[in-house]
Amino acid sequence: MDVSSIKGKLPNEIIESMVARGIKKFTPPQEEAINKGLLSFKNVVVASPTASGKTLIAEIACVNSIIGRGKKAVYIAPMRALASEKFNDFKAAYPYIKTAMSIGDLDSNDMWLANYDMLFFSTEKFDSLMRHGINWIANIGCIVFDEVHMLGDQSRGPTLELLITKLANICNAQIVALSATIGNAKEIAKWLEADIVQSEYRPVKLTKGIMFDGKIYSNTEDSDEPEVSELLGRNTIPETRIVEDTLEQKKQILLFYSTKRNAEAGATRLAPHINDRLTKDEIKALNELSDKVLNVLDRPTEQCVKLSGLIKKGVAFHHSGLLNQQRAYVEDAFKSNLIKTICSTTTLGLGVNLPAHTVVVKDITRFDNSVSERIGVNEVMQLFGRAGRPKYDKEGRALVIASTKDRIEDLYRNYILAKPEPIESALGIAPVLRTHILAFVAQDFLNDRKAMQRFLSKSFYGFQYGNQRHIDNMVNEILDELKEWGFIAEVGSDAFRATKLGKRVSELYIDPLSGKWIIDSLERDLDMIGILYMITNTLEMRPHVKLTNEAEETYAAYMFMNRNKTLKKEFIMDYGYYDPARAFSTALMLRDWMEETREQDIVKKYSSTPGALFVKLQNADWLIYSSIEIAKLMKRPMHKLIEARVRLRYGIKEELLDLVRLEYIGRVRARMLFMNGIRKVQDIRDNREKVSKILGKEIAERVFKQLE
Repeated sequence: MDVSSIKGKLPNEIIESMVARGIKKFTPPQEEAINKGLLSFKNVVVASPTASGKTLIAEIACVNSIIGRGKKAVYIAPMRALASEKFNDFKAAYPYIKTAMSIGDLDSNDMWLANYDMLFFSTEKFDSLMRHGINWIANIGCIVFDEVHMLGDQSRGPTLELLITKLANICNAQIVALSATIGNAKEIAKWLEADIVQSEYRPVKLTKGIMFDGKIYSNTEDSDEPEVSELLGRNTIPETRIVEDTLEQKKQILLFYSTKRNAEAGATRLAPHINDRLTKDEIKALNELSDKVLNVLDRPTEQCVKLSGLIKKGVAFHHSGLLNQQRAYVEDAFKSNLIKTICSTTTLGLGVNLPAHTVVVKDITRFDNSVSERIGVNEVMQLFGRAGRPKYDKEGRALVIASTKDRIEDLYRNYILAKPEPIESALGIAPVLRTHILAFVAQDFLNDRKAMQRFLSKSFYGFQYGNQRHIDNMVNEILDELKEWGFIAEVGSDAFRATKLGKRVSELYIDPLSGKWIIDSLERDLDMIGILYMITNTLEMRPHVKLTNEAEETYAAYMFMNRNKTLKKEFIMDYGYYDPARAFSTALMLRDWMEETREQDIVKKYSSTPGALFVKLQNADWLIYSSIEIAKLMKRPMHKLIEARVRLRYGIKEELLDLVRLEYIGRVRARMLFMNGIRKVQDIRDNREKVSKILGKEIAERVFKQLE
């Protein structure tokens, strides 16, 4: 179908934008979506491979809502990076549409969003906005849910499911749900009262196969039997051989591993085989990039040094332990064909669009609480979707490595020929539902027991299982729990209202169980370690760091010494495995940060990574802020909490608190000033020449401006 064939059916702006970007024909999934009512605002579920044109389907629906109906459009993605990427793409395509993105602060209603027409959110951010009450919901004409297969994810799925259920029931909006891997797309479409667009179309042909002993056993269109081909190169190590073959073809490769350690080890093994193939210009550019990656922190950690050294050789590792800026450097360099190979954990399978010619799944098993389990077909298909770049390749390769010849047939049958598993609702776990039940009451969305039960029967869980008795029992159990904790109060026969504490806990977007623990802790006289343990012994700070010998020895002694005046030893945390001593170990890690221990020493001591450390610090900042907000309502002293928040934010001892009030002065510069006798802001005023020598003229001038 030519783009010109829908002139008159859509606002001209959409046609003009597509033509300007060189889009002349619709892909088969796009054509099917149009034929099934996309342009007439019908709900659509699109299940088609990566790069088949799902984003353009969403774009057409959104712009048609904005220009054709004069209503807002909302794009909801499970990951911030994905929301950010789609926001940038849309803004470039439609610079005249008022477009905004909100993925950050979870304790705000962002009233300014009312002035924008195209809005991009992470799932949690939009759910948070609903809790704070937004007055433009009725003006939404289109809602896009990207990566809708995340319904089956135990951590993110319940929030997404209830958000979809809520919006489907209160908005008269077109719903467009997108995914590359849905085993039961028809079931999800039926739940959403949507038409289904299901396609195997892919603009770049994808060859899927099993690799063993220098050969690829790949899929063929007309047979279930694999076709065997020989790889270029001579190396006998499987991952090295496939890298040799890919680079020989002047292509790029992504290798996926089950752990951060495996990904780093893989990159280290492969580096010598990539380095020799780089041009002089590439080596020069990689050296410059290496310096940037090395100096993201004031003092590089061992991991920074390792990544920086590998980048010089044209290879990188990528996982959640990297700092955000380092991840961005690696991704940009791969997109520009500067880095040839990335060894990554499976987290790169979601989020930013980072395709390669060849994708290899090195590890198909992972350990969860010491139990080995296989990766599902859905996840492998998500990783496979990164293979084949529409702008550069006519075909892509996606491979699983077999460790022995006996495993070839098993892997081929279970990953190459197999269909994706059906998505199952993760909502049927009572603790997961607790935070959402409180939100129903707190935002006056649902205040009646029966109404909650009816609403949950409309969820995907209710649709999929139809087990009303289980739903009723879960609601009853959670309401009793929230009432016992003082977060809700009964105001009639089976009707409830949120207490001030309950409403604030819901707005702060913390689990009610964590809220209860913080409230109980604030009733006591906490020292600094007690404050840190209060925030680390929460669900939001999981997973906790390694239990060090120091933490193990200190935990029991600390609890015994403070048994009458401070924290309880235990508080039931009912999400899986729980060890309060590891929460205490995490508190000691935060203490070390506040005592100005170097990042590299902290990550080594607690077997962590720089990225993981800073994620913990971000979460700790949110929880200490939440504790301050709760303390206000409880009329409890806050000065220690506020001090803890500032010290955590900057990683400083108490003596530097005054200096870090100024911009451009963090933990390193503050310590430099302090060691040179500049101990207060007033000392900066009185010693301008000395401060200029310590900080450098440019930074010093910025600091002096603030004093004026």
